[in-house]
Amino acid sequence: MSASELMDAAEVSGARREQLEHGQRTEGVLLSSGVYLRDQRPITPSALAACLHGMVTSEWYAALNARVFFWVNIDRLNRQRSACEPRPQIVLTIDVGALVAAYGRNVAVSPINTGNTRRMPARRGAATFVPLEKWLQSGWASEAAALGTSPRTKSHPPVELTVHGGVPDIARFTLNISHLAARQSFGDAAA
Repeated sequence: MSASELMDAAEVSGARREQLEHGQRTEGVLLSSGVYLRDQRPITPSALAACLHGMVTSEWYAALNARVFFWVNIDRLNRQRSACEPRPQIVLTIDVGALVAAYGRNVAVSPINTGNTRRMPARRGAATFVPLEKWLQSGWASEAAALGTSPRTKSHPPVELTVHGGVPDIARFTLNISHLAARQSFGDAAA
């Protein structure tokens, strides 16, 4: 479930909902449902404001909270995992082909870590989330045109695969579940 859907399920509303959904979470948040929302500390508010195109920061946070994110690279997954210390983590290995077949209209890829603005943040906006079908046809051309940037090379792989609105039946696409202890990398996990 996306963070927005998790807030719906926990009946978060009012000013608290506004802050969690449209502002930066500087600390992780435990919802009344028992679900933990990760912090968004890798986003520096001033850097985000400076690199956004066609959006304000509250819209960017809302866009992130409306999606679920999948890493497509194990090294990036492990960097995220390290950033979440000292919490144990669960990593789901997903059948991406089946997920895309079921959720294709809601699937997009991004060329950057959309939840990080540290170290020379890339320009970003709504076009950063390129619909998968469009990316398969023309790479990052739509992103570059919308953001006014130079096109990325065709060899630039996606960094994230996202699904707008969530994947409530994720178990159907799960190939493996790895339980990671604190400080344990994904490659070190026993299946």
